[in-house]
Amino acid sequence: MAKYLVTGAAGFIARKVIENLAEQGHQIVGVDNLNDSYDPRLKEWRLQYLKKVPGFTFIKDDLCRKEFFDSLTSEHKDIQAVIHLAARAGVRQATEVPEVYLQTNAGGTLNILEWCRKTGVNKLVLASTSSIYGANPPLPTPEDADSSHPLQIYAASKKAAEVMAYTYHHLYGLDTTVVRFFTVYGPAGRPDMVMFRFCKWIAEGSEVVITGDGSQMRGFTYLDDIADGVCRAIKPVGYEIINLGGHETITITELLHKIEERVGRKAIVKYIPRHPADVNANWAEVSKARKMLGWEPRVSLDEGITHLVNWYIENRSWAKHILTP
Repeated sequence: MAKYLVTGAAGFIARKVIENLAEQGHQIVGVDNLNDSYDPRLKEWRLQYLKKVPGFTFIKDDLCRKEFFDSLTSEHKDIQAVIHLAARAGVRQATEVPEVYLQTNAGGTLNILEWCRKTGVNKLVLASTSSIYGANPPLPTPEDADSSHPLQIYAASKKAAEVMAYTYHHLYGLDTTVVRFFTVYGPAGRPDMVMFRFCKWIAEGSEVVITGDGSQMRGFTYLDDIADGVCRAIKPVGYEIINLGGHETITITELLHKIEERVGRKAIVKYIPRHPADVNANWAEVSKARKMLGWEPRVSLDEGITHLVNWYIENRSWAKHILTP
């Protein structure tokens, strides 16, 4: 069995990836700085869950702190691959603190790449984003669609990470799978994402804020399917960019109605102008993931929304206090 470094270990997707790897018998070293980019109570909940997972070791530290890598090398000499999920995420918040996004998403990735080069770790799975495709990509969007016109610094910083990873592949032979995530949802998800916000707002009788007119379309994929794709992406590929997620599309208004049905309560809706960092639609072409990774999404949107709502209701005593920006 292998030993993996997973960055952003207390993150939404990382929690499930770590669980999957542990079930396969691997050892996992997880690192996270537990920052306050969103309500840290969610990160603490995930971390408490992970502390029960066999073979998991947690380190609280920051990838932007180069000294971290010295201690990592001395304490964990047998890491065979890095699954780099740590990032400052969110297209809107990036317009407010762009320097933090560049430092974390680009600078932190450079530190990972240098550590791989120096230690001889020769496999990197790098998380990227569908935001990289810009305003008007073809739908469904293939991996070779234009990604040189991002609409905000979040996507720009992830593009920088991709390009640096290619450079390290070219110069040093680092085997890299870039997985571009489309809209991922599920239990204990990010509170700035539409699924969590709608669920909480409807359940608590709060005003549901929709940017735009609700006709914008998103392609969603459930957390478990995404985590399965990430684990499959550890295989040797050379350097490849592979879309994960976004295979099942729905408008925001249709999504609202589905969550209303499951919560059993009508939403109080307020419409506000569309944010300039938002895109009208995203929908992934995922045939490359099927071909190269043998990946097949299994959880339907209806089933996944039910899981999410059930998780919220079960954890409502504390989840209702989560800040939803």
